[in-house]
Amino acid sequence: MRFLPALTRAAALGAATILAATALTACGDDASSDAAGNPYGLAQPGVLRAGTLTDAPPNVYLKDGRFTGFDNDLLTAVAGKLGLKVEFVGTDFSALLSQVNNRKFDVGSSSITITEARKKTVDFGNGYDFGYFGLDVPTGSPITGFDQLAGKRVVVVQGTVQDDYATGKQLDPVRVPDYNGAINQLKAGTADAWIAPAEIGEKSAADSNGKITVAAKELSPAPTAYAVAKGSDKLREALNKGLDEVIADGTWSRLQAQYYPGRPVPADFHPGSGTVAVPAAPSASTSAAPSASAAS
Repeated sequence: MRFLPALTRAAALGAATILAATALTACGDDASSDAAGNPYGLAQPGVLRAGTLTDAPPNVYLKDGRFTGFDNDLLTAVAGKLGLKVEFVGTDFSALLSQVNNRKFDVGSSSITITEARKKTVDFGNGYDFGYFGLDVPTGSPITGFDQLAGKRVVVVQGTVQDDYATGKQLDPVRVPDYNGAINQLKAGTADAWIAPAEIGEKSAADSNGKITVAAKELSPAPTAYAVAKGSDKLREALNKGLDEVIADGTWSRLQAQYYPGRPVPADFHPGSGTVAVPAAPSASTSAAPSASAAS
């Protein structure tokens, strides 16, 4: 009888060991299952949540309640290659990169120009587009070029590459949260010029009833790319792979022709990894959006 308590304790310890091992095995199975079901670490498995803008056509905008534009349509095609559905959410550009890195969004889609400063906040995929800066001025303005902006009241959208450009040129720009704010500054005569993504500036001028004119345009120095949170290597690599696939199957060329009819591609620009042949663009006769390109 003296041995019963010891045997009881031994049995209890053995049972506890078995339960602990079972629990660890179960946890391991759950982790493996999670990794298999959500290999890219998305907030919702199978859904790519994308932060974008609502007011920057033809790149990213709302039309009939649907997010569309070159960047967003391209991302939808890329996600399709990965078996993912895209959920677009509108935001301000000034907040977009921090929201991506905080994982509010899985990806940022807004013609985001790659810069060294932005690389400190997010990681970028391969470049998928190039862009131009546009210089919009009130009709009748004597300003005809970017070299005439010193001492002028220049408006930019906060956090964009145009903001970086103006700051780098020591122009002390007036910063607004969105494109409509910049357009309103020009229309009201409270700004002398607006440094804009070229096609957005062109469309704004065309829609201004003669109040705004495009004075100049110049090529942006870096490509645009999708942004992901720092360390999201599997997602970034998957997006790069999907991008190469939609370049190879002609989707990239088709969307270029649709959204930027007649816009030549610079000879030294190679979308994606640069290792995929780019099919010729189809006829621009089917395109349905303004020309040029944006860079934020």
